[in-house]
Amino acid sequence: MSEFKTENLEKVRKAVNVCTMCGFCKSVCPSFKEIGWDAASSRGRITLTYGILNGDIPVDESVIRNLYTCTTCADCVRRCPSKVDVVDIIEICRSDLVKNGHMLDKHKAMCDSVVKYGNPYREEKGVAETLGVERHKAEIGYFAGCTATYRSKETSRSTMSVLKKLGVDFTVVDELCCGSVLQRVGYDQDYITTMFQRNIDAIKELGVKTVVFSCAGCYRMFKVEYPKYVDVPFEILHITEFLAKRDLELKPMEGVTATYHDPCHMGRHCGIYEAPREVIAKIPGLVFKEMEYNRALSHCCGGGGGVRSAFPDESLGIAATRLDEAGFADIMITSCPFCVNNLASGKGDRGIEVVDLMELIDKLM
Repeated sequence: MSEFKTENLEKVRKAVNVCTMCGFCKSVCPSFKEIGWDAASSRGRITLTYGILNGDIPVDESVIRNLYTCTTCADCVRRCPSKVDVVDIIEICRSDLVKNGHMLDKHKAMCDSVVKYGNPYREEKGVAETLGVERHKAEIGYFAGCTATYRSKETSRSTMSVLKKLGVDFTVVDELCCGSVLQRVGYDQDYITTMFQRNIDAIKELGVKTVVFSCAGCYRMFKVEYPKYVDVPFEILHITEFLAKRDLELKPMEGVTATYHDPCHMGRHCGIYEAPREVIAKIPGLVFKEMEYNRALSHCCGGGGGVRSAFPDESLGIAATRLDEAGFADIMITSCPFCVNNLASGKGDRGIEVVDLMELIDKLM
């Protein structure tokens, strides 16, 4: 067996050693709650990473599985008394796994599609062509994202519809995948950085000053990851931040009880909690009630970190747990197509409706 090279992990050796194995993370880790083994908790993954880094454990199927069942929700980071950036360490470990030839088949197919087609869904048409909108010079740009473009099309359609109803002159972007799906599973960062720059250049070419996003994952990439590698010379807003500042004339929703699910990439990763709630508050007659775990304490939907594609059963189990927490509501509103898809897939015979906030607002305008 060839030696496992820990080129990237060496950079976080000190951070790995900071973990005291206290186990506080187990109380919030969604995959641990679903799987039940300590190796599938944040603490367990740090232990596995330490073992890989020091050559104490072989990188076998069980090790790879446990390192890839993390949804990267970052609730462990919030809970950690030692302030260990567990998600960062896990993603760095994944990058070394990939460099050493350990890549899950589902993730490889997804990454190969992004490299060949610019999206993870093997779609040959570009975003602008698929959305049926011509690009033009405008101060507002809409970055739809792969999922809202090719799969959850109602989200992109509704977002563009709302912008049009508000009289906003906007343009779509000749975009590639934002890079989130590649970065989460440990793909080569040098290649991902070239994607970052191509998206930046495409946006600059259109004279855009503000870019709005309806996907929490894409939003996080531009807000958090892009500035680490490329210059981002324009304002970055989630569409809920954009709408929270505007007057919306909406039809009432009398007698309907709603709750809101905070997407991890929008909430804990970027600190955006109030904007979507301010938009929801504009709906006349709607009864809004928070789940017990909301905002920074919000539980993950189970759809992130590459878990939904590689481990669908575990992903749907995590979604079911979150849905049970909203049993009092008629509708669960969220602001991310990944969350909508995974929660809707996991609801089973529960009577609750899962809806993207932009789709709801569009119907009420």
